[in-house]
Parts: sequence; C-alpha cells; structure tokens
Amino acid sequence: MTKFSSKRPLTDAEEAEIQRMIASDPDAPEVTDEQAKNPMTFAEAMKRRPGRPKLDNAKEPVTLRLDPGTVARFKALGDNWRTIMADVLEHADSN
Repeated sequence: MTKFSSKRPLTDAEEAEIQRMIASDPDAPEVTDEQAKNPMTFAEAMKRRPGRPKLDNAKEPVTLRLDPGTVARFKALGDNWRTIMADVLEHADSN
C-alpha cells in the first residue's frame, strides 16, 4: 500500500489505488448522484424504523409449557425442531 501525502498532487496510479480501496470497502459505499441530490439529515435518519419491514402474516410469539420429554424428542430432530413442531401443530387440527 502506498503512503499518500497531501503536500503534492496525486499521480494517476495513486488516484487509481485510492479509488480501488474505496470501491473495495463494503461498509462505506460511494454516494450515488441520486443520493447526493437528496441528502438526508441526521434527524430524518433517526426517524426511520430499524429492522425488517413488517410482514403481512407475521408469526406470533407465544409461551408454551411442554413436557421435557416432548421437547427433547423435537430437539433430537435437528436445528429446525421449532419449524417441525409448528408443522405438526398445523396438521393436528385436520385429524
């Protein structure tokens, strides 16, 4: 990596290296022309809701007390045991 100095103009090679470093940083993408036309103030950014958008049919969190043996049998089915349990409960009403 080249050490850059502000006391002299950059060469084309140095400028190209700086642009490559900027482009390779996934946490600081360059501002597009459209974004530059409509800058957002800090207050506007704080009003935005963090996280994912709300789903139309979001799952509902519940608390359920089950026999330890029942939970152990579902956990033994793998990491997706909660999904399996939800499928079993979904199909239980059809019996």
